[in-house]
Amino acid sequence: MKPWLFDILACPIDKYFPLELYIFSYESKHEEFQTFIEVFEKRNINHIKNENIIEITTKNGNLFLKDNIIIEFTELKIYINSILTSINEMDSIFDKSGNDLANKCLNIIKSVIKPKILEFSKQLNLDKLENIFPELYFLNKIKLEIEIDSGLLFCKNCNRWYPIIDTIPQMLPDEYRDEGKDTEFLQNNKNLLDEEFLKQELKPFNI
Repeated sequence: MKPWLFDILACPIDKYFPLELYIFSYESKHEEFQTFIEVFEKRNINHIKNENIIEITTKNGNLFLKDNIIIEFTELKIYINSILTSINEMDSIFDKSGNDLANKCLNIIKSVIKPKILEFSKQLNLDKLENIFPELYFLNKIKLEIEIDSGLLFCKNCNRWYPIIDTIPQMLPDEYRDEGKDTEFLQNNKNLLDEEFLKQELKPFNI
């Protein structure tokens, strides 16, 4: 499961959004996280432009952008607000993988990228637009290229949880779920979850 999918997933039972995402492991290699961090920290604008992730056009004197997160050309102010929404949703992601580089990437987004994009949104200074290209590049790379191998999606509205197994979110209705396999999954990963989480009235199964 790629993190961008988390932006649109709602609980299939009560349609609640956003869910919470607990990451247990990644399919992506350490080298991928390291590469994204290095490009971000070097702030090589030409390298970022050459990847053509962030596209810009003008129409009737207005600036429009798109990337792999915002896939249609969108007026600058709306684009930036949509990017901030995508960033804010990451407050509901909890990395339990023990992967230091992955955790560093999430922290960069929350503590470095979010404030910078927020500050830019207050002025929308076109002369400084390229200054946030490394932030936009990094966010796109994490959202669209990182692959979560194992984890859990949780709806805090109805206390239902859904496993992520071999990169695929298993979001079946209760009647189609396998109690034996689901409880085994929860049992095998209980050491990655807080005791308070497991004390909830988890649905449809608990251990």
